[in-house]
Amino acid sequence: MNLAGKRVWLSGASSGIGEELAKQLAAKGAKLVLSARNEQALEQVKNSLMGQGHVVLPLDLSAAESLLKELPEQLAAIGDIDILINNGGVSQRSLFADTDFATYQQLMAVNYFGTVALTKLVVAQMQARKQGMIVAISSVAGKVGSKFRSGYSGSKYAVVGFMDCIRAELAADGIHCLTVCPGSVQTRIAHNSLNEKGVAQNHSEQSIENGMPVSACVQEIITAIEKQKQEVVIGQGLSYWAPTIKRFFPRLFNRLTARLEYR
Repeated sequence: MNLAGKRVWLSGASSGIGEELAKQLAAKGAKLVLSARNEQALEQVKNSLMGQGHVVLPLDLSAAESLLKELPEQLAAIGDIDILINNGGVSQRSLFADTDFATYQQLMAVNYFGTVALTKLVVAQMQARKQGMIVAISSVAGKVGSKFRSGYSGSKYAVVGFMDCIRAELAADGIHCLTVCPGSVQTRIAHNSLNEKGVAQNHSEQSIENGMPVSACVQEIITAIEKQKQEVVIGQGLSYWAPTIKRFFPRLFNRLTARLEYR
């Protein structure tokens, strides 16, 4: 797929993987619709991009029902979306027994229902044109579970399952679906991860600091888009190999995760 001239709607575009995706996609000639909650940060990202025709569309993924009511008119003014990248999301670091139920609801609202809502908003026009691409940035945590991530992992497993289903449903309409499962990547995801009370923990973690550079991760994501792959795992070290280890050595993997204090 040639990305030049493609209209790409990107959520979570204000920082981390999203911000780097915006920069690398713009460098390839794509026209970006940049979404996140922080409008000022989105404007800064927009002003840093190569090319013209980029648009800022602020939104709150936790308010999925409102998005379905409020965004159709704005999207109609922007025009057809060629590629939707569901990148926005939030992580979690807390033990299940300590975690408030409301924190699980918050994680599902942003990571899962936000993805479903944005996909709902573009699928009809993609079906009408018999073309388009839907990308979801899930996580290695959507393929394997570990301590401290029961809410995050559950929401990302849901994204993987959702994408598997719509990939089958939309294949006849010429719509391609790509699921991306990154491992540890050097972003602020750990700082923003929710604790048991649903509040950002506001500190980093060794696994993230030693993770894959965000620019390298994004290069692999864009390659997967260009090659129209269906699912990719991206990472290095344990975060890359974990799904394979679990698939072929499930008992070993389960023993390891029970012992590891992986943060």
